[in-house]
Amino acid sequence: MLRLTSNPENILRLEKYVASILTEYQVAPDIQPNILISLTEAVNNAIRHGNMEDESKFVCIKQRRRNDALIFWVSDEGCGFDPAAVPDPTLPENIERCGGRGVFIMRNLCDKLRYKENGRTVELEFKLK
Repeated sequence: MLRLTSNPENILRLEKYVASILTEYQVAPDIQPNILISLTEAVNNAIRHGNMEDESKFVCIKQRRRNDALIFWVSDEGCGFDPAAVPDPTLPENIERCGGRGVFIMRNLCDKLRYKENGRTVELEFKLK
C-alpha cells in the first residue's frame, strides 16, 4: 500500500511504487505503460479533484493480484463524484473544455474500470498476459 498526502508533487512517488509491483509480478512490458499512466491519472484526480489538494487528506493506493489480473484501488477522502456525469472529451463541444480526459484515458487503458464509494475509490484492473 502507498499512502500519499494530497500534494501534487507526491505523484512522483507513485512511479517507484508501480515499478516495484511490475517487477514483483513480472508484468509484460507492453502493458506496463498502461498501468503507470492509468494510476498516475487516478492519483492525480484523487489529489486534485477528490481531496482538493488539502494536505491533511490522504490518497491510498492498494493492489492485489487476482488470478490472471492485477487490480489497483485508488481512494481519496473527498465527497465523491458521478463518473457518468464526466463529459466525453472527444465530443466536438468538449474538445477545448477542461475535464474528463483522465477518466477517458483510464477507461481506454484499463481492462476494467469501476467506481466505488460514490466515486471516492476507483478500481483499475489489468489482465496479465
